[in-house]
Amino acid sequence: MKIAVDAMGGDYAPGVVVEGLTIALADFPDYDFVLVGHQAKLAFYLEKYGIADHPRVQVVHAETVCEMSEPSAISLRAKRNSSITVCAKLLKEKQVDAMVTPGHTGATVAATKVLVRTLPGVDRPALAASLPSQEGRFILMDAGANPDCTPVNLAQFAIMGEIYAQYLFKLDRPRVGLLSVGGEDIKGCELTKESFKLMDQLPINFVGNVEADVVFEGASDVLISDGFAGNVMLKGIEGLAKSTMFWLKRVLTKNALRLVGAMLAKNAFRELKAFGDADDVGGAPLLGINGICIIGHGSSSPKAVRNAIRVAGECVTFGLNDRIIAKINETHSTTAELEKKLAAEKQ
Repeated sequence: MKIAVDAMGGDYAPGVVVEGLTIALADFPDYDFVLVGHQAKLAFYLEKYGIADHPRVQVVHAETVCEMSEPSAISLRAKRNSSITVCAKLLKEKQVDAMVTPGHTGATVAATKVLVRTLPGVDRPALAASLPSQEGRFILMDAGANPDCTPVNLAQFAIMGEIYAQYLFKLDRPRVGLLSVGGEDIKGCELTKESFKLMDQLPINFVGNVEADVVFEGASDVLISDGFAGNVMLKGIEGLAKSTMFWLKRVLTKNALRLVGAMLAKNAFRELKAFGDADDVGGAPLLGINGICIIGHGSSSPKAVRNAIRVAGECVTFGLNDRIIAKINETHSTTAELEKKLAAEKQ
């Protein structure tokens, strides 16, 4: 198996990426790697971590980098030789089985969607983020790839999310819910109400609408949303987690007695933090792309890079895309008929 790794993506590239790759080389002896980035900038870190002449690492030069502050289309217009675009080209040409990047999410979506294309029967790719809940974890998708969606898009996200949950959680029939403002099917916006009708007829374990206040109680294994609401929810969760740690630190350091209590509970706090540790997850797959693409957080650590590589390899081994294609084909006629019926009802 060969995996392309974007060495220049993320806030701490390329050092963190090369260090994470070094760990992966030891942990996954069956994987070969194509490290994509500026060769001159990579040379120091390759020497530092002792993999400059590693037989399982090939370095491919990429002249530029898609900066986080730049627009998503930059990878296709002004920076066609960026590390993200070169990774996408390698995936398109089947020179690698998967690609991993902790870089610009929007640029990655744009590059893979245009160059690699989507799977047969899939209109748009969706970002599947794994988040903690009281019952373990759940998948939020779309977590930010598509701000504007149709009911058919959300129905396809549900199908892809079910397949990914089967791999990630080892479940035969994962529960699929639709993010909305009420549990009843009559509540929500036009998009969620029409999506409910479609998803309710699909051969999936659809549990209906799920409100945000029960998401973390384990109401569903897969939570479907358009990319706008999904990304707002994801960023809100990240912000609340950071603020909660700030508030805890403030109240626990008000006096010496509380400080002693906090020291005694140090291991408990460490365990609590581990529930939401993004480094353990590694990265989120961009489902629906005609190849495995894992997108890590911009602040990925070496551990996160290593785990993103692990996820990429496991998705290839699981045959994720072949399973998605089979399920999409199975439900295509049903989705098409329901779409026509819904359109007729509106007229």
